[in-house]
Amino acid sequence: MTSLRGRLLLFLLSLAAVAAAVVGAVSYRNVLAETHAIFDYQLRQTALSLRDQGSIAEAERAALEDPSFDYVVQVWTGDGAVTYSSHRRAGLPRTAVLGFADVDFDGRRWRVFATTSRGRVIQVAQPLSVRQGLAAAAAWRSVAPLAIAAPLVALAVWWLVGLSLAPLRNLVAAVRARDAESMTPLPLAGLPSELAPLGSALNALLKRLGASFDAQRAFVADAAHELRSPLTALKLQLDLVRRAPDEAARAQALQGLAQGTERMQRLVEQLLVLARAEPGGAESALQQVDVVEPVRQATADTVALAAAGGVELELDAPPRQQARADPAALRILARNLVDNAVRHAGRGGRVRVQVTAAEAGVILRVDDSGPGIPAAERQRVFDRFYRRSGDDTVGSGLGLAIVHAIAERHGADVRLDDSPLGGLRAEVVLPRPPA
Repeated sequence: MTSLRGRLLLFLLSLAAVAAAVVGAVSYRNVLAETHAIFDYQLRQTALSLRDQGSIAEAERAALEDPSFDYVVQVWTGDGAVTYSSHRRAGLPRTAVLGFADVDFDGRRWRVFATTSRGRVIQVAQPLSVRQGLAAAAAWRSVAPLAIAAPLVALAVWWLVGLSLAPLRNLVAAVRARDAESMTPLPLAGLPSELAPLGSALNALLKRLGASFDAQRAFVADAAHELRSPLTALKLQLDLVRRAPDEAARAQALQGLAQGTERMQRLVEQLLVLARAEPGGAESALQQVDVVEPVRQATADTVALAAAGGVELELDAPPRQQARADPAALRILARNLVDNAVRHAGRGGRVRVQVTAAEAGVILRVDDSGPGIPAAERQRVFDRFYRRSGDDTVGSGLGLAIVHAIAERHGADVRLDDSPLGGLRAEVVLPRPPA
């Protein structure tokens, strides 16, 4: 059964039914036992009340007989002479066990109490079938209120379960009424303490989804804006190729077209990398990896660019440093840092890449000898497509945004500072794997 209401009703009604059955059975047995005890008390009191009774004449004995009287009273002397019997036809055996006894006689079973007084035996008996019928009737009368109350309790349980689940139905209705664009928080006023965490979690999810959708919309808008300029430039270069008056002009226009195409390709690749690094993008599971190997590969990817710009590229790393990361994403992060440093170091500049161990984790540090970034702008350079005014370096403004997004996914810290080489120092602190 998948319905919470159905399960609650089943469990509660089953519990109520079992409790009613147990209480009814215990009450029935207790009333039955108490009724038998009362009947035994009556037998004994009747017998004891006849201890001082004298002989009854035959004429008087016949007048005292009452067929509707359930008890049989019999008194006899020590020599067996009957001095009184309430039923002539139902005489009891003239042998008696003093006290209580069950006697089979005249095809019936009797409950008998016998006592002696002044040489006489007084015996009072009652058919067990009669007393059991009366006791059962009394016991059923005590259980009857439970049978009457059970349906009323079931209706009350059904109503209370529905009333208790009303806040959950209201919360479901509030969620169902939302459209795909609505990210406003759900109302939490009046929710019981059991549902309040669910409402808070849903509101937190809506907040994260809203932030993610806003980021995606901003990303698409920025990407469309940034792609417009290179596409326009490519179109202009293509027009120059078509209108070139001679081979030399055509070759120069083709070279410009090739460079524009290369910049366009790099921009698209960085956009795809950033889309994967953003929240909600395709993510790989983090695992324990050697940080040095992805950094070494990223540095090797940038050797050609450094050689073309006359930049001295140096890697200083120990044999192994373990951290919890995605190796492919870590390689992209390191490549963007090294690439950014090489492009800004300038011709004849210097870039140093280091991997060191610290108490906080594994530190990836990239220093360059470029112009650096003023402290007031160091936070803004992590924004997408942000380029500093006066920066003539060819780029899209996505490198550090990609670094920041990947670092966030790894729970790493990114810091920018002044470099001993004279330019910018970029540090990424990767947390160590748990012991």
